[in-house]
Amino acid sequence: MSKITIGRQFCGPPNSGNGGYVCGVLSKGLDGPVTAVLRAPIPLDSELNLETRGGANVLLGEADAVIGQGGPATQALPEPPPAPSLEAARAAAERHIGLTNRVHPICFTCGTGREEGDGLRVLPGQLEGAETGLVACTWTPHRNFAAADGTVGAEVVWAALDCPGYFAWVEREGRHGALLGTMTGEVVAPIRAGEEYIVLAWPILKDGRKEIAGTALFDAQGRLVARSHQVWIVLGPRPATAAPAAEAAGA
Repeated sequence: MSKITIGRQFCGPPNSGNGGYVCGVLSKGLDGPVTAVLRAPIPLDSELNLETRGGANVLLGEADAVIGQGGPATQALPEPPPAPSLEAARAAAERHIGLTNRVHPICFTCGTGREEGDGLRVLPGQLEGAETGLVACTWTPHRNFAAADGTVGAEVVWAALDCPGYFAWVEREGRHGALLGTMTGEVVAPIRAGEEYIVLAWPILKDGRKEIAGTALFDAQGRLVARSHQVWIVLGPRPATAAPAAEAAGA
């Protein structure tokens, strides 16, 4: 068992850890794709226990209550749509809804109020000419998030993959609240600080209060370097069930 603390810098909601960041923590030390499940809000600035049980990482809070766990993938990863060009992804970022509306300004991943090197500023917007909900942006990891060799840790990469899935559904369905429940992901190539990457996200399926999305990270040449499958839980009234998104969206 080890002790870890999720600092306030790595928040999602104001008083809880960023879901993707914590899922990335739960993926560390495990081979291949990992499925991480979040079962409770993640306390900030509090000492938590991280232990291994049967090949899975389990994060424990007060009275050993399970906050989240990560283990070998139980969900197949989606095949992403083709990567847009850097220019198209940069243009999409200019349409990010958080630039004109207050969404989550302090979130570690998508907070528009966070400075470079403090937050990730992954700000996806609708991709021009694409099906509604296919969102993109670029991301250049700051050196503050890199190890001595320049590579970025899994927890930061998973955080970068997190919020774009939410914004895919915001573009498709309009503004609404949702929390990340489950994230299955893999990092297939090293992510390096100072290099520009393409972020892509798309809606897959809505099932009651569950919104399922795919996200992907590509290098500047359009090669896949990381991807995820996400299940978001919608807050508030139960929405109507919708059919799967079009196959062109990468379901």
